This record gives sequence, structure tokens and C-alpha cells, in this order.
Amino acid sequence: MKSLRDLELKGKRVLMRVDFNVPTDKENNILDDTKITAALPTIKYVLAHRGKLILMSHLGRPGGKKNGKYSLDKVAAHLSSLLSLPVIKMDDCIGEEVQQAVQKLQEGQVLLLENVRYYEGEEKNDPGFSRQLAALGEIFINDAFGTAHRAHSSTSGIADFLPTYAGFLMENEVAMLRKALGEGEKPRMAILGGAKVADKLGLIRNLLDKMDIILIGGGMANTFLKAQNKNVGKSLCEDNLLDEARSIIQAAQDKKVRLVLPQDVVVADAISADARAEIVDVDGVGSDKMVLDIGPKTIEAYLELINEARTVVWNGPLGVFEYDQFAQGTRAITQALAASSATTVIGGGDTSVIVHDLGLEEGITHISTGGGATLEFLEGIELPGVAVCEH
Repeated sequence: MKSLRDLELKGKRVLMRVDFNVPTDKENNILDDTKITAALPTIKYVLAHRGKLILMSHLGRPGGKKNGKYSLDKVAAHLSSLLSLPVIKMDDCIGEEVQQAVQKLQEGQVLLLENVRYYEGEEKNDPGFSRQLAALGEIFINDAFGTAHRAHSSTSGIADFLPTYAGFLMENEVAMLRKALGEGEKPRMAILGGAKVADKLGLIRNLLDKMDIILIGGGMANTFLKAQNKNVGKSLCEDNLLDEARSIIQAAQDKKVRLVLPQDVVVADAISADARAEIVDVDGVGSDKMVLDIGPKTIEAYLELINEARTVVWNGPLGVFEYDQFAQGTRAITQALAASSATTVIGGGDTSVIVHDLGLEEGITHISTGGGATLEFLEGIELPGVAVCEH
């Protein structure tokens, strides 16, 4: 990737796309600043090298219209406190006022544009809007891996008008995911959970060529179990994908990949805080029951395989982890990965929330800041926001 380490930044207007799409409450207070802190190394580097830094981000889905609910005002205030520096916050992301503020910007100063999704042109990757944004800078740095799968004006369109480089977060994300996918030490393992096989079909197919072991849990395991003629009761199951699941099981055998499914499961009558959990073998699921977690024998088998692995990538919870009685599998896997000496890569979304909730971040090699971007990267899809940093 083209790195900003190769650049002379002093005195240059550096236009940088960050992913400050943080969770907020009704008063716009930030609930989790992980995405902001993840961008700090690149921000601090540009400022230390006397660049004039102009930051762009989106927040939420304002639908191409100005909406105070999605303003970056509180993000600017929080960033200012993290940097111990004033952050100049604009009320727009293009226009004469913005241009004038950018021209006045001094070396080592930072300015944050208003939400780029206030304009329809952003998500349409409109060349006119891209050109207006690009006019603000002399160099474009993309450090927003979380939006790299979107071909939007501020993630890839600007690259048509400015020399483009990867920020440190982008570099690190791509390096770690590539390592997990094929450059990492063997045996390589993928742990796949979450609700639906449909969401992960491309991912599983791609991983069959990259992994030695694939462990499956979560709602998606039910489809594989039913494909092997197991009764899954009232569980979430994609009957339209049973043939696909059988095909994946066969492909794993052909490629000599160990595709491992649950041996026992935790079942209940309903998904609720007071539902009574019961452990049964996969052959013993009643027709009125729902599979909501992996069982203790499965946990033990999965932990043994984790101990064997040297590179592990994990995406998706292994049960309905929001309820304590169905969270044991997900917790046990998280703890095992945190204790493992393997290279461990956590693939964004719910999975990273679990790691943070358990306070086990220190034990994980890399926690991706991307949800959809991580998934698409692991599927082998070229991400527009990554591509512009490489060509």
C-alpha cells in the first residue's frame, strides 16, 4: 500500500477520511469512542509532521439531508479532548465558508468537516461532489477501513483528483486480514458464527481455500446440522440453503479442510432472559425446542482445536450471547483466543463488542474496526477504499 510515511507533509493540506461513525445516545453523546481512538495514530503523525489536517467522516444515515441528529459537533469536542488541541469544526463539508477556513488553516492544526452524508452526492460517488471535497486538500489519506467497502465520494471518488495514500489504521487492517487469510502461520483456523448462512456463503467458500480448520456455531450451524438430517426443532434454519450446506461440507472434505460442527447444544422453548436452558446432544433436539448456544462437549472440542491453531480469524457469536444462559460458548471461545499464543484476528461487528464487554482486548492480536468491510475483505472481494490506496 502507498504509505503516508513516504510523504513530505509539512505545510501540505492533508484531506483525511476517518470513520467516526460512532454509536450515540438520543442526546448525541458518544457511547463508544473506539473508532475515534483507532484513528489517533495517523492524526497525530500528520500533526507532528506539520501537515494542515482536514478530517472527513459520516455519522449515521441522514439520507442526503442536513439533520442535527447526525451532526459531528460532539465528535469534534471529544476529539479535541483526546488530542488536547482545539479542533475547528465546520457546519458544512463544502462551500465558500469551508474553503476560506481551510485556506486559513496553519501547520499542525486540525479541522473537522460536517457529516459528508448530508449530501446525496456522497453515497452516489458523484464526481462533482468528489471534486468539491478534493479541492480542499493536496493529499488524500484514507484511514477509514470501516467504510472501505463503500465506493463513495469521500472513500474512493476523491482518489480520482488527488494523490492517495493509506493511513496507519488502513495499513494495519489490511496487513492483519491478509495474514489471517493466507500469510499467517499454519494451522490456520476460522471460527464462524452469527445468525445466517446466507450472509456468509461467499466467506465460507473463500475460506475453504485458505483455512485448515473451520469451526461453525451460532444460528448458521443449524442449517448445516439439518443438512446432515439432524432435527433442529423450531430453531432458526435456512431450509432453502440445505443443498448449499451439503455442498460446502463436501467441498471441505475434498479440500481436506476440517469443517467442525457442534456435538451438543443448549436449547430452550424461547429466546428470553427467563427461558430455561437445557443441554442436549445434536441428535436429541426436541421438535418444540430452539438451539441457542453450543454445548459443553462442543466447547471442549473447539478449545482443543484453538490450542492447535497458530492463526485464527473469528467472525460472529456462537449463541444468543445477549442472554447469560446462551452466552457460555461465545465467552469460552473469547477467553481461549485471548489466552492463545496464536495470531488472533477478530472480525468487527458483534464479535468485537463481545471482546470489549469481557475486557479481553489485550489478549487479541487484532480487533478489526470494520463490520461489513471486514466480511467482504475475508470473502475475497476487492474493497474500493483499499484499492485506491494501492493503485
